[in-house]
Amino acid sequence: MFRGSFVALITPFKDGAFDEAAFRGLVEWQIAEGTQGLVPCGTTGESPTLSHEEHRRVTEVCIEVAGGRVPVIAGAGSNSTQESMDLAVHAKTAGADGALVVTPYYNKPTQEGMYQHFKAINDAVDIPIIIYNIPPRSVIDMSVATMARLAKLPNIVGVKDATSDLNRPILTEIEIGADFCQLSGEDGTAIPFLAAGGHGCISVTANIAPKMCADMQNAWADGDVADAMALQSKLMPVHGALFCETSPGPVKYAAGLLGICADETRLPMTEIAEVSKARVRDAIQGAGITR
Repeated sequence: MFRGSFVALITPFKDGAFDEAAFRGLVEWQIAEGTQGLVPCGTTGESPTLSHEEHRRVTEVCIEVAGGRVPVIAGAGSNSTQESMDLAVHAKTAGADGALVVTPYYNKPTQEGMYQHFKAINDAVDIPIIIYNIPPRSVIDMSVATMARLAKLPNIVGVKDATSDLNRPILTEIEIGADFCQLSGEDGTAIPFLAAGGHGCISVTANIAPKMCADMQNAWADGDVADAMALQSKLMPVHGALFCETSPGPVKYAAGLLGICADETRLPMTEIAEVSKARVRDAIQGAGITR
């Protein structure tokens, strides 16, 4: 079971290329600050603009630096079933603890199409698979019924839920059971998601506030609801600021402010507007986030 604060890692770039040194430093810092799991090559990691070679390298470096200290759930999503199968096989070969597979974007498959997509990946490689259900980016929304069908397969172990529907974790647990791993994909719902039966969060904010995000999850697990809520309240302006424009633009700007890496993104992502920069700066300062 994957639990606690997982970080949806950004991919640092320098002069257009993958900045491996900065990425290694980011992963090491995350572990030192208490992050309980790493997720490279997701949307926050700008996976759509990574070459296949870069995608594999980012995954391999993350696993190497983690060194088994925390689990790595490698992004393996694509709207091409074959490509997603290949990425999942690579994740397994590289030593990942799981694979994060997004619902196929743009193609707009039916519920049956989604089922067959994930079944093909399940059948291709023996690795725990987390379904990434994010209707705002994929357009499609996997139903609880389809997820329940998939949960009967041996490698489908959980979901990253970015629907912002807090009925979902309860309905999913009723339908599938408490052992099905449910991780929030929305920082703003991290605590309500836990209250509804979730097990953790795959967080964008954890890129710049790993200790606070981990402490919040730990406080909830320890039954210290007041501390968990206090941390979430402190972080809420940060969550909002990091999505004032399309992610990962704002979080990369924040990472640049903190000296984690350059704020460089790849087209079609562009530098965020000055008003957005001001909002990110104010939120970071207000929450007392430093490195």
